[in-house]
Amino acid sequence: MGGVLPGLDDHPHARAILLPALQRPSHAYLFHGPPGVGKRTVARAFAAALLAAGSPAPDEVRGRVARGAHPDLTWVMPSGAGEMLVGDIDQAVVAAAARTPFESRRRVFVLEDAHTLNDQAANRLLKTLEEPAPFAHFILLAPTPRELLPTIASRCQPVRFDPLSPARIEERLVGAGGEPSTADVTLAACARLGLGDARLASRLAGEWGTRLRERVEAFVRGAVSGDTAARPWLELLQAARDAGTSAGEELMARVAGELELLPAKERKRHQREAVDAQRRAERRVRGSALDLALRLAQLWLRDLWCVAEGAGELVYALDRRPELERDAEGRSPARLREAVELVRDTRLRLELNVSEELALEALAYRLGALLGAPG
Repeated sequence: MGGVLPGLDDHPHARAILLPALQRPSHAYLFHGPPGVGKRTVARAFAAALLAAGSPAPDEVRGRVARGAHPDLTWVMPSGAGEMLVGDIDQAVVAAAARTPFESRRRVFVLEDAHTLNDQAANRLLKTLEEPAPFAHFILLAPTPRELLPTIASRCQPVRFDPLSPARIEERLVGAGGEPSTADVTLAACARLGLGDARLASRLAGEWGTRLRERVEAFVRGAVSGDTAARPWLELLQAARDAGTSAGEELMARVAGELELLPAKERKRHQREAVDAQRRAERRVRGSALDLALRLAQLWLRDLWCVAEGAGELVYALDRRPELERDAEGRSPARLREAVELVRDTRLRLELNVSEELALEALAYRLGALLGAPG
């Protein structure tokens, strides 16, 4: 059975639910867990198993699902604006779920990032989930059930995907092409810093993640040393802006290709909607990148705290042990713990749409006041 649904070895809860479900599947499932743990992989395998049931050529069906070429599988993603719009699901899911399958006994609809459904789209989907056709099956992917409309979550069978262990993430990073010379330390550090998110760990192990970690460490050191004249927080803000700009450019590049396929009379409307989507995508990615930077700052201070407490074996940034030992020397563990809380509070404030620059500037001064003098 494990071969039918690859990817379940790391997730006993999901395995206990999904393997028996191949015989009598529910109409809707909610795969929930942190990003990068394999929800997408298992969703595709589960969809393939549902569509292959009763087929005279099940392996051929699975191959077409893997290529995204099966007519009875609909895979929906947000349209690029950081939220799933009613247009994303109206025809592709709501209308299609009422039509009989093309060649399988079933139709399967996978909604990736289902937690981004806006209110209108969520209400449209809810009506379909309340009275589904007997051949329609839905798989929703989200970080946690509480991020969905409660009435939608309650109509899906929850399937939990737990965070991956650092050792398992490190195995994946090495398998994805990690250099043997760095796998023993740097990849292990990124695996820990990912906090169970294999996708994030992979980003941290790449060029962008390497630069971000360096900027975060420079920010903390600059703040603690009192070198605020250099405004060390500006580097973090710029990294977040760059990430947002890159996401917006990628979105508009996709839109440019779509425009060529549209009738001339529809292009202006599509382009106008794309500009709005670009703004939302840039804002969402910028905020996410800034929160990641602060999270890394929080983890750096947490590692300093561990070293100061004599628990160096607990640090996440294994590849920065010499720097951590140097920076932690003579520092009060209690003050380092307070510093971790300061960063956490700043992350919470940013969720309230306060000024990003002022919030980081205030954090830098507070860290300097708290940690400026060892002891």
